[in-house]
Amino acid sequence: MQEFRNFYDLTMDELGALFAADGKEKFRAQQLFKWVYDKKVTDFEQMSNLSKTFRADLPGRFIFEMPRKVSELKSVDGTRKFLFDVGDGMTVESVLIPNDERMTLCVSSEVGCNMACRFCFTGKQKLKKRLTAGQIVGQFIQANESLAKDGLRITNIVFMGMGEPLDNPEAVFGAIEILCNDFGINFSRRKITVSTSGIVPLMHMITDAGVRLAVSLNASNDEIRDFVMPINKKWNLTELLDACSKHAKESGDRVTFEYVLLKGVTDSVEQAREVWKLVRHIPCKINIIPFNEHPSSGFERPADETVRRFQNELIRLGAHVLLRKTMGRDIFAACGQLTSVYEGRPETMTV
Repeated sequence: MQEFRNFYDLTMDELGALFAADGKEKFRAQQLFKWVYDKKVTDFEQMSNLSKTFRADLPGRFIFEMPRKVSELKSVDGTRKFLFDVGDGMTVESVLIPNDERMTLCVSSEVGCNMACRFCFTGKQKLKKRLTAGQIVGQFIQANESLAKDGLRITNIVFMGMGEPLDNPEAVFGAIEILCNDFGINFSRRKITVSTSGIVPLMHMITDAGVRLAVSLNASNDEIRDFVMPINKKWNLTELLDACSKHAKESGDRVTFEYVLLKGVTDSVEQAREVWKLVRHIPCKINIIPFNEHPSSGFERPADETVRRFQNELIRLGAHVLLRKTMGRDIFAACGQLTSVYEGRPETMTV
């Protein structure tokens, strides 16, 4: 008896290999991708350019399952946060962020996270489940459908939601292959960014996939980074920045360094100078992110004047700096605030 496969989990190459193993033409995979992802048809009987005998076999082989959308919250600033049921009584969140002409979807790759970064709400929830490629693609499809009702569409994707993408590489890069396939969604690789806390041996996969790299830096030296990001004890700043240099050289892209400003921990002007010394040899931009509060974090958000001083010092030194505008903070949709539903979890906060 053949095992049912979730269509949304399969890259076109994987689908073609399944057909080839049965003596069928590989181009059938192209046809199915076109129907499902481009024409949004999942009823095999409506796929008119497939032979009747071929169509008859498909319902016994494939199912179409996406994570169920449980809720959609809207922030006062236009940000939308989605909660998805990914089975086994577990949920993940993804966020749509409006910014000028862009509409960026921040997708999750895991329920919880193994990295245990001290400032991150998700990090307080240990890894419970790694998502499948289909569960990642399903976040995109459903968020895009929600936007389409308002005549909008997703323009950028960032793997910066729940989970460390390089802790679930097969599903993450499988999802990217599905999203970027010419016969399906045909999303531009140049509009996709994969963020990592620093799993150095796997960072080449981001380069190989032709997508952009973002790195959670968040400290100006190993001592502080060891404290706020335990992964630094395994791969320190020297190893991490060497991998960033390699990516920039091989891809021709700038690396984005994400830097969370924690009051009294990572926000001094001297630390701004130290950060610049660390990264100035790498083509890059630095996104500074004032800490977004969440329950029992143990950290505080710096004063606006402190943030400005930090930003201005980096600019004075010659860095390309962006101050990340806090979006969706009132619905716990801002950077570092995503988590799963649990009893007593707040849904909104006063801003």
